[in-house]
Amino acid sequence: MTDSTGGHTPHPHIGGRINALRALTAWRTARPGTPRVVALTGNSGSGRSRLLTGFLMLCDPESRKRLDLDRLDPSSVPPELPAPAAMNARGLTAQQFLWALADHYELPAVRTEDIYAELAVIGEPVSLVVLDVEQAGPVRHTDEPSVLVRHVLTPLAALDSVRLVAELPRHLVTELAADLPPGTVQIIDLDEPQWADPEGLVRHAQAALSPQFAGWKLPFAEDPEDRRALSAAIGRRAGTSPLVVQLAVQSMLTAPEGFDPAEESHLPASVGEALDLHARRLGTDPRTLRLMLAPLALAEGDGIPVHLWTRLASAVAGQDMSRAVADGMLLTGPFMQPTERKADGDGDDHWSSGRTLLRLLHPAIGEEIRAGLPNVRAAQTQIAMALLEAVPEQDWSKADPYVRDHIAGHTLAAGLLPQLLTDPGLFVHADPVPLRAAVEAVPPETLGAPARTYLRTAPLLTRYELSELWRAALLETAFVEDGLPEYADAVRRLGLDLPWRTLWSLPVTGISEVAVGNLPDAEASAARVAVLVVPPGTPGAHPMDEGGESAVLVHGLVRPDVPGSVDLGQILRPSEEERAAAPLGLSRGADYLRVWDRASGEVVAALISDVPFTSADLSPDGILVVATERGAKALRIRSTDPAIAS
Repeated sequence: MTDSTGGHTPHPHIGGRINALRALTAWRTARPGTPRVVALTGNSGSGRSRLLTGFLMLCDPESRKRLDLDRLDPSSVPPELPAPAAMNARGLTAQQFLWALADHYELPAVRTEDIYAELAVIGEPVSLVVLDVEQAGPVRHTDEPSVLVRHVLTPLAALDSVRLVAELPRHLVTELAADLPPGTVQIIDLDEPQWADPEGLVRHAQAALSPQFAGWKLPFAEDPEDRRALSAAIGRRAGTSPLVVQLAVQSMLTAPEGFDPAEESHLPASVGEALDLHARRLGTDPRTLRLMLAPLALAEGDGIPVHLWTRLASAVAGQDMSRAVADGMLLTGPFMQPTERKADGDGDDHWSSGRTLLRLLHPAIGEEIRAGLPNVRAAQTQIAMALLEAVPEQDWSKADPYVRDHIAGHTLAAGLLPQLLTDPGLFVHADPVPLRAAVEAVPPETLGAPARTYLRTAPLLTRYELSELWRAALLETAFVEDGLPEYADAVRRLGLDLPWRTLWSLPVTGISEVAVGNLPDAEASAARVAVLVVPPGTPGAHPMDEGGESAVLVHGLVRPDVPGSVDLGQILRPSEEERAAAPLGLSRGADYLRVWDRASGEVVAALISDVPFTSADLSPDGILVVATERGAKALRIRSTDPAIAS
């Protein structure tokens, strides 16, 4: 079936795909019998994202004003309706994506399951376009795209109130459609003849080779007829891939010398051929080009910093690649792109001037390069070792943001992550979103005790987007809770001005109330204690009454000791006057506690928990005792005000 514009002007952004645009327009119009769900698929590089971008332009009121809609095929132009919600899954976990959707629709949801219930009764059809599912997840070496489809997109597609278009890799289309009623999903595979766009590929090549686009006249494409003939040959060789057309043209534009338009075999038919033909035309072994690009193919996040490129390429190649990188801009230029990024944080560190990141032009190039590596795990191991060597003095606070935030992804792919998860400095300084995703991908039985503590704390670190200071504070107290005092000490040695020091933790369940007090002794001095109301029969507890319906544990307030024989009637609670005169005050919610300076009114400590607080008390001199279902702990609060940053 020919995908022709039928005499109408092609879409100015995508230059064709008229059959696919008609199908998407029918979905947007919600014509009777039109499937509610469209799964847009095809090989990587087939133009899925570009097609959806062009379709969304036709839906957006502002973009429509800039398009000459009267010249387009009417069947490919959606009616004037509110634009569908468009969400990009790139880099997001399934949970992050779902909560972003809830934020977009301003849903009053507390739990993830509430989001689906709220969407089901929102009162009007929900039209949603999801791009880049294949790139979901903050760590590439995980199966987050499948998680997103299984746990988010499939439940969304099952709601009668939701109309969904999702751009998916081919292997996930079946998974999306498997549990839905027949006729619910329409599959648009851009590599199938019904949806292919051979005319559009030729137009794409012709426009890119024109002097207006290229900026100069190519000797073999100066004449319009020659340009048309060359564009037709490029389109024939590229098959159904706009990416191959793009790479072929960019190779010519980057280095036109040595290209013979009469030899159609000099044109690529795949991404791999585009790499190899370009290298040979520039007199280079194709393996050299692939090794230079290998760090970008294995990169995490948005790309690698340019100053790490040579180090990582040399690590993968097992030889010095500095000369190849220095002389290789024409060689690598068609396949990668630089991006300028501002530094993280408030600009007080030495990365604050911003930096250049390098990434591949398209994920399909990375797939091709990874497929050609003899051993991807070995290459990831070499990259991980090179990144570790790049940490100044093994101090994670001084590490390049890429090294700090993404070394976990590389060591995960290398099978070495459990060995890395013993350094509290990494836990504190690394971005918790990719680090948590990497740790969660490791079999739990291979994790050591500090990694398990990090894993149970990580949801708090990611949910509240905490700064390094507050990540360190929560990890310090979590290590004490889990019986890892040496790791808590290591956190305290990182040089951060923590808002508290955890004095002790007591793993007793069933605590219903805590209180601070003083217990006079024979010398008329007073022992400072914490009183914990616990279930009867708790080891070491004292009955509170003759019936034994309740009991208390008396614990040292400052030191982890338990007094001997205790007369509960002698314990003195602070008076209201003493509390009112204390420099610090306490306020409490279900899952947070705030300690504030009475003089300034500013919060000096904010303690959050993944389980509700059952009770809390603050001594006049600033020792906070808290209880949850896990037990009780005491924290000495700093009296000065650390800045709370996120």
